[in-house]
Amino acid sequence: MATNTTIEWTETTWNPVTGCDKVSTGCKHCYAERMAKRLHGMGNPRYLKGFDVTLHHDLVDLPLQWKAPRKVFVNSMSDLFHKRVPFNFIESVFATMNVVNQHIYQVLTKRSERLAEISPQLPWTDNIWMGVSVENEDVAYRIDDLRRCGARVKFLSLEPLLGSLKNVSLEGIDWVIVGGESGPGARPMDERWVIEIKENCESLGIPFFFKQWGGFNKKKAGRQLEGRTWDEYPVLETLPATAAATSL
Repeated sequence: MATNTTIEWTETTWNPVTGCDKVSTGCKHCYAERMAKRLHGMGNPRYLKGFDVTLHHDLVDLPLQWKAPRKVFVNSMSDLFHKRVPFNFIESVFATMNVVNQHIYQVLTKRSERLAEISPQLPWTDNIWMGVSVENEDVAYRIDDLRRCGARVKFLSLEPLLGSLKNVSLEGIDWVIVGGESGPGARPMDERWVIEIKENCESLGIPFFFKQWGGFNKKKAGRQLEGRTWDEYPVLETLPATAAATSL
């Protein structure tokens, strides 16, 4: 299961795991849950269990079919570090990412404790970018867990941004994405919160990517901040050897 995607910071999604459950307030209006329920209603065979965690063993080696390099969001419809995903399955996903290394794999989790716990047992090739989702200060501990993992590129997805992160340290982070919540019931994002993060990134030389303002009609709200779009990415040559990115 792989599709081209409109997610602004990636190109393709790859979902060897589908399904998840809510762990913090950022999950309240989960887009993946809404989509999974819709696909289940349409009879999609990958979603016979709806949004229950499901392993798709036949999709683990799917990237072998892709020749042209691309940015790949891993498990946009789940969380690779969910407790119901066995370690040996995670190992098999990593093995594919190691072997099919012309692609950049962008892995994102809210289960940062498990990430930190098993990271030493995983093979972190340079093309595997590891990120955590952080919506407010209550879950800022995920950033500390991320710093402990073996990924060469460590990034944050601050989406949906639900509060100020002005006092949160970004030391050791290589890329920051910010976005507002979108869809039914979307909670508002204060422009000041976004500018605080952007200025913090600028002071540390961290690439900053502004994804969207969000809201019920995210296309109408757009994605400009201070009169421009912000589409910055990590570049290998500008990062230290212990936290460097594969250049885009």
